[in-house]
Amino acid sequence: MAQSLELLLIQFLMPDNDARRQAEDQIKRLAKDPQVIPALVHHLRTAKTPNVRQLSAVLLRKKITGHWAKLSPQLRQLVKQSLIESITLEHSSPVRRASANVVSIIAKYAVPAGEWPDLLPFLFQCSQSQQEDHREVALILFSSLTETIGNSFQPHFADLQALLLKCLQDETSSRVRVAALKAVGSFLEFTNDGADVVKFREFVPSILNVSRQCLASGEEDVAVIAFEIFDELIESPAPLLGESVKAIVHFALEVCSSQNLETSTRHQAIQIISWLAKYKSNTLKKHKLVIPILQVICPLLAEASENDNDDDLAPDRAAAEVIDTMALSLSKHVFLPVFEFASLSIQSANPKFREASVTALGVISEGCLELMKNRLEPVLQIVLGALRDPEQMVRGAASFALGQFAEYLQPEIVSHYESVLPCILNALEDASDEVKEKSYYALAAFCENMGEEILPFLDPLMVKLLAALQSSPRHLQETCMSAIGSVASAAEQAFIPYAERVLELMKIFMVLTKDEDLRSRARATELVGIIAMSVGRMRMEPILPPFVEASISGFGLEFSELREYTHGFFSNVAEILDDGFVQYLPHVVPLAFSSCNLDDGSAVDIDESEDENVNGFDGVSSDDEAHDEPRVRNISIRTGVLDEKAAATQALGLFALHTKSSFAPYLEESLKILVRHSTYFHEDVRLQAITSLKHILTAAQAIFQSQHEGATKAREVLDTVMNIYIKTMTEDDDKEVVAQACMGIADIVKDIGYMVIEPYIVRLVEATLILLREESACQATESDGEIDDDDTEHDEVLMDAVSDLLPAFAKSMGSQFAPIFENMFGPLMKFAKASRPPPDRTMVVACLAEVAQHMGAPIAGYIDAVMPLVLKELLSSVATNRRNAAFCVGELCKNGGDSVLKYYGDVLRSLYPLFGESEPDDAVRDNAAGAVARMIMVHPESIPLNQVIPVFLKVLPLKEDHEESAVVYSCVCNLVLSANPQILSLVPALVNVFAQVAVSPDETSEVKSNIGRAFSHLISLYGHQMEPILSSLSPTHARIGVFHLFGVGFLNRFGLASGCLPIFSRLETLPTVLGSLHSASKPELLPHPE
Repeated sequence: MAQSLELLLIQFLMPDNDARRQAEDQIKRLAKDPQVIPALVHHLRTAKTPNVRQLSAVLLRKKITGHWAKLSPQLRQLVKQSLIESITLEHSSPVRRASANVVSIIAKYAVPAGEWPDLLPFLFQCSQSQQEDHREVALILFSSLTETIGNSFQPHFADLQALLLKCLQDETSSRVRVAALKAVGSFLEFTNDGADVVKFREFVPSILNVSRQCLASGEEDVAVIAFEIFDELIESPAPLLGESVKAIVHFALEVCSSQNLETSTRHQAIQIISWLAKYKSNTLKKHKLVIPILQVICPLLAEASENDNDDDLAPDRAAAEVIDTMALSLSKHVFLPVFEFASLSIQSANPKFREASVTALGVISEGCLELMKNRLEPVLQIVLGALRDPEQMVRGAASFALGQFAEYLQPEIVSHYESVLPCILNALEDASDEVKEKSYYALAAFCENMGEEILPFLDPLMVKLLAALQSSPRHLQETCMSAIGSVASAAEQAFIPYAERVLELMKIFMVLTKDEDLRSRARATELVGIIAMSVGRMRMEPILPPFVEASISGFGLEFSELREYTHGFFSNVAEILDDGFVQYLPHVVPLAFSSCNLDDGSAVDIDESEDENVNGFDGVSSDDEAHDEPRVRNISIRTGVLDEKAAATQALGLFALHTKSSFAPYLEESLKILVRHSTYFHEDVRLQAITSLKHILTAAQAIFQSQHEGATKAREVLDTVMNIYIKTMTEDDDKEVVAQACMGIADIVKDIGYMVIEPYIVRLVEATLILLREESACQATESDGEIDDDDTEHDEVLMDAVSDLLPAFAKSMGSQFAPIFENMFGPLMKFAKASRPPPDRTMVVACLAEVAQHMGAPIAGYIDAVMPLVLKELLSSVATNRRNAAFCVGELCKNGGDSVLKYYGDVLRSLYPLFGESEPDDAVRDNAAGAVARMIMVHPESIPLNQVIPVFLKVLPLKEDHEESAVVYSCVCNLVLSANPQILSLVPALVNVFAQVAVSPDETSEVKSNIGRAFSHLISLYGHQMEPILSSLSPTHARIGVFHLFGVGFLNRFGLASGCLPIFSRLETLPTVLGSLHSASKPELLPHPE
């Protein structure tokens, strides 16, 4: 065989394709015989040309696994010995490397079996050889062996680390240093033990030296291995970097700012900074590296890109990503340096720097939102000024930044609509399509959170948008439709005059079938759903069928984005039609199932070994693909499919919620899908699954309530949902998904009650405690350096959802919640430390308020621990904090029993400023009134009513927080009905308040009924003395107020219901009215005083 095989190997290396194919076929046939192994070994050692020797090694690597067990011990020894000789005696580097790869494969089987005891000693000996080739190939083998027999190195790890460090510092050979660099990378990938990995910290200076040398010699592809190593160090949970982080950062900054290097190399350096900001932000703070990083990264935003604008590796784009990541992780440290950069750069003569100025502000708006809200005036001044810049690139960046502000700086940004909207209107007429497109984006984001403020701008906006919709290129039409959707959402019913015209245009878009038009069709489908939500069921239901038909037909066009928006459209239609959507279920639910069951289309790029295709040889397959574990370089996912799955998952939940018992035929399959998607690899899909599970539970309860054994089936669904939610709380690594699970549980507890959720309470409490202690999977933090408690960011979405669980438990359990709350109180109060940000503290105060409200008397045991915090929060500079503190102090006084009496004086002194003109927030004032009302109702004897009631009445009626109405007006009415002398001395003010409450559309009939009884009582007490008070009311308050208080029947008795004249402008009838009021007073009212 040996002779014929040699000829075939030579033939295969010929340039003639036919000859190559013939040789390949023959080699495949011979390779099935185990005797091919000694033949290949023979040619590996004796063939005259390096190419044949290398090809022999490649074939050995492919076939050795399948034949190894069939070889005699003597042949196995021959193979091992020949490979060692090839490594040590071979002059050709490619042949040595190919032989080393074979050694790695054989070692996988031979070393664990004890059949190659001299391999590791040989490698250690080889690595210390005087010959450069030997040292290099030993290091190459160490690298490859980590993938096959890494565990065998464990006892020798200390020696290996010392060896690698020595080779990194090899003074005579750059090849050895490079091989050592690669070996370090391989060992880091393999090493999981934190203690072992930490030892690599001392390698950093040598790694940096080798990488710098490689950059100097033009070997950028080798130099970037350093960044791959740093990647491993950064992502490791062990504290690996220490002081070396400074050297790594400075090196990365050197590389990313060197314009003579390849874009990909610079991108790797920038990525290291990004990973550090994401995973080791405390380390960057500790070593004061944030400002040095920003001083280098911010100017990269102004670097002109020679490549295509869509090049994600371009330094300006990569720099924007780093700044974004830093803002999210280090907002307090990022805002001022970036704002200073923007303030200076906007004045530059270079338009790229002016563009960079507003880009930087837009990029940090998500992470630095709280800081930017406090500096919104100067920030907006920069961006709105840039919208008028003569350079297109600057105006485009300004439009982008404005869109970012509109998305993240809510609700504060909306209050600037008078200055922002006119600027956007002007930008919509920009000569540049790019500026127009970004302006539509800004408009869409800005209007999305507006309400009636948009009405003065509605007509000019729609005139421009409708004109653009009919005359613009496709890509502009798409963003224009997004803008119209936001305008429609903000305007609601006011959009009706424009709806018909827009919907007629959408019909044109929704029948487009060319590939290039399908994105526009998707946007049109989305817009019809948004308009339906704005104008309502009555107007949309009759005209929906053609839109529904078009949406269903578009589903077959194989365009993922269109299918995604179609699911969103049907979700909106289900919401407005409610039970009227049942007719569409047979058509749309199968479409949602189809999308949910789609293949993800993940694709993996694999880094194949360099010898695999030597001279094009790839025709002989390996016997054991398992031995070949190439590094995964990149994983890409079809994100369109992910978005489609997420939209379909959301749709299933909304269909179930709005059709309830009619969803029965689809319940089982939907539940299976949601259970599967609750552990899906991508958080967007998991989030929608977790949300939809609550809706499925609602539908299941409606479906099973009238069925035999329905309770058992409903319990099974509840069990499935609760188990998923509880597991998600502690095991899911995405905070938004966990927050949604918490919100779902809180809703279930409130809706179903304690008796039903009692079997889960122990696990629920434990999961809640884990989240309060910040020990769940989604709260994992870096281990480098200590967490700086003074610089902790408020995790609003997650912790607010977690803190909502406690009131939910309290509401369902009442005073029985007390022993559970005792365990939760300590972890909760950690968030109330003075060092925590204001949102953390107010979260705690709001939580305590609702727990006190629902748990009742047991809150008394916490008064001394809680009251100092609440009193301090009443003085906060943040309105939300003052509002929650006012509500909380009222509930503490209401439920705290005698233990709270000693604080009454302090409470009243702290509340007093909230009643004055210096308090700018109506909701704060309303909650302060609610607190005083609760105090009066439980302990009136402890209140100086003669001082408190005049101040109290002065802020009535309530302006914003009408949830306080019941307690506030009950307090007032009780004082009136009990003939309290302090309140009766203020009758004129009382009557004025009553009249305004009576005409308010925000107050409930119950509140107005109470007011009516109190007003009747005043009439019964004072009769004709009320005449001047009533005559002083405004005509509207007088006529409509009395109508609301006494009803049309009462007014008709006096000929006053016609509304021809305001009731109290006819003073001649007033005595009659008052007299009748007195005589008609109800028997339960107190008698007229003598």
